[in-house]
Amino acid sequence: MLHKPKLLPSSQLLHPPSLPQIKNTPITPSPPITKQTHLKLSRRNLALCANSSLLLLLGSQTLQPLDHTKALAEEIPPEAETNTIDEKPEEESSGNTGCTNKVSTKKAFLDISIDGDPAGRIVIGLYGDDAPVGTARFSNLVSGAAGITYRRKEFVKITPSYVQHGGMRSYGVDAEIANRTGGDLTNQSLVLEWERENGKCLGTKNLAGTIGIIVRDPLKPPPKVKLVARKGKLEIDQEEVGIEPNGTEFVMSIKDSPELDASALVVGRVLEGMEVVKRIGQVKTVQENTSSPYFRVAKLIGDKRAVVAERGFNRPYSKVLVTNCGLLD
Repeated sequence: MLHKPKLLPSSQLLHPPSLPQIKNTPITPSPPITKQTHLKLSRRNLALCANSSLLLLLGSQTLQPLDHTKALAEEIPPEAETNTIDEKPEEESSGNTGCTNKVSTKKAFLDISIDGDPAGRIVIGLYGDDAPVGTARFSNLVSGAAGITYRRKEFVKITPSYVQHGGMRSYGVDAEIANRTGGDLTNQSLVLEWERENGKCLGTKNLAGTIGIIVRDPLKPPPKVKLVARKGKLEIDQEEVGIEPNGTEFVMSIKDSPELDASALVVGRVLEGMEVVKRIGQVKTVQENTSSPYFRVAKLIGDKRAVVAERGFNRPYSKVLVTNCGLLD
């Protein structure tokens, strides 16, 4: 038999059962509100006081340098200020005059041919008073007094800024003739004169139309240090890397060439035939490829093929010769 569920009255459904009463236990009184507000006010006042004192401290520190500079400005008289302002232009003008105000004391000429065709004559004024050592070297090579001469020698490098002549070799026939005739193929005296001229001239030395002798190689690596066994002892020895210029190569600047200031001693300027120099500068050359990643890596690891390739950059495809040269009265 199924039992019928009992139905509860509606009063019991509406009103939940009463919870047991909890006994009132004594609760400790909370601190008065006045104390909390008193703490907040004290912190606020403390922060305001700290900020105001910090501002006063910073204000006193910033005012002191202003007063100090003002005092220094009052101590320097106006005459001294004008003198200090005018000193720089005087130095710059004196440096520029040392580079440009040079007098030619001797004349030389170079007859040029390109692939066998005459290109013209270049007349050069040499600075005998300002660069006596370099002028003597160039004059001896032009006239043939040293036993060797620029005649029948080629230009080996052509760039948009300058053209470079190959000069004489430090070995072979040129070196043998120079040794027999007492010709000088060293650059020590030229380097000393180059250092002295650099102290006089503070601006660009190799200006457009100037002639310079290559006296040093700024890219030459330093000597290698190595240990050598001598008589049962280890000694430190230095091995020279590369060859110094022999003071016979020269450059002619088509335009201002500050990149030559670290290597060339200015010995004169072009008086006539600048159009011939510009014509040489228009000869096609081997394209420079120093930006190639392969060349950079080869140069970095010291590959000799990179050194040989670098020597070929900017070499003219045409044969540019000095057919005749000498001194003019």
